[in-house]
This record gives sequence, C-alpha cells and structure tokens, in this order.
Amino acid sequence: MALDFQVNLLPEEAEKIITHEIEEKSITGMLIDKYVVNGDNGKVCMVSVYEKHYMRADTRLTLTVVIDNMEGVTRVHCIAGGGGEAFFRFDFGASESFEYSVEKILSQYKI
Repeated sequence: MALDFQVNLLPEEAEKIITHEIEEKSITGMLIDKYVVNGDNGKVCMVSVYEKHYMRADTRLTLTVVIDNMEGVTRVHCIAGGGGEAFFRFDFGASESFEYSVEKILSQYKI
C-alpha cells in the first residue's frame, strides 16, 4: 500500500519535520539516507529512506518518502516495506502504521 497527499509547506520544510518526528520521537526510528534533485525555478524532489523497529511485528521496516513540488504544490508519497518473516508478508499492520505516521506528522499542513 502507498499513501499520497499534498501539504502547504516547501518540500525542505516537510522533510525536516518528518525527520525530526521520526528520529526524535521514536527510540528506533532513523533516517538512513536522503537524495535531493534540484530542478528549475525552485523545484525540488527529495527521496528519504527511514528505518524503524516495530515490536509487534518483531521486525525492522523501511519507509521511503518522496516529497516534490514539481507541479507547483508540494506532494508527499510514502511507501513502507520489509515487514514479515521469510515468505510471509504479514506484519500486524506495522508497515501501514509507519506510512500513516507521516500523514499524522504533517496533518496540520495537509491540503
């Protein structure tokens, strides 16, 4: 599952808020890497990958967040992965929870 929404922030502001909340408000959450592509006229696309351990699934999940303003408005796209064991992808809803944490973090800025 993936999550898409728009916010009334610059991409850099949105990314900074997300990173702060995941790293500072979580014991196991961390930013693994960030890649930024700068376009013309202040356009930017940011790809950030986060990792977090979820106790209920006893697994580490990754969350990829793409934030861009290529079409004028800032869009946020989130996709989590890595849950489950072996061939089973059942993670007790942990990946969906990780995705929706970004929407919750940016809820006051959502358009």
